[in-house]
Amino acid sequence: MKFQIIIAALAFATSTFSIAAEPDPVAAKLAEAMKADIRSEKEVARDRNRRPVETLAFFGLKDNMKVIELMPGRGWYTKLLAPALADKGKLTVALGTSRLGEQLQQPGFGDVKVASEKSTFARSTAEPLLYSLSDVDLGKRNADMVLTFRNYHNLDTDSRTALNDAVFKALKPGGIYGVVDHTRRHMQELTRENRRRFDPVQAILEIQAAGFELVDYSPLHYKLDDELRYEVGRKTVTGNTDRWTLKFRKP
Repeated sequence: MKFQIIIAALAFATSTFSIAAEPDPVAAKLAEAMKADIRSEKEVARDRNRRPVETLAFFGLKDNMKVIELMPGRGWYTKLLAPALADKGKLTVALGTSRLGEQLQQPGFGDVKVASEKSTFARSTAEPLLYSLSDVDLGKRNADMVLTFRNYHNLDTDSRTALNDAVFKALKPGGIYGVVDHTRRHMQELTRENRRRFDPVQAILEIQAAGFELVDYSPLHYKLDDELRYEVGRKTVTGNTDRWTLKFRKP
């Protein structure tokens, strides 16, 4: 009897080990995408700092998800997300997509959709250091995940409110909203020096006000030697800014 129990325990342990040892398909696809020739040397140089595999794992990215990337800039994350989702999932880029240029014409990016093409950015009249955003409807209602990286700080109060509401509508129940941005000190007044930083406590309160639940935060991008004093483009801090990484869920 004891022998049978031992055999059963060993079988269970072996099975558990096999499950744990299975490679993460998303991590493997991201690792492959990071080697692609379409990525510039400058983009590759940022991998160590931005830690995309770990960041997307924290948000819970799966390769069969419908994902919306907001304000993708020149496509640093787009070049990783598109290949990772190409076979089973779907990637949509939305808001401020004009700088992607010919990126979406590259092989493997033909299935990436563009949403909110009519949306425009303009200097905010209410908060001149920030931008207002028009027409934030993302045109989706069943996304699994919405992501935005280092963009939240750009928008004025009304635009952030409208954006968070639009993201809530775009996600299905249980969908994830992942936000990363440069850290500003709590309750610090907006200045030209910190305008590209954002108070994480304020971000949490604003996103919760749209109906989201805060799931978790990650210290992945915590930088002890960023004093939170200088503009993020300054040579003394660029590429080494402290950033908050927040994960929200639509109930």
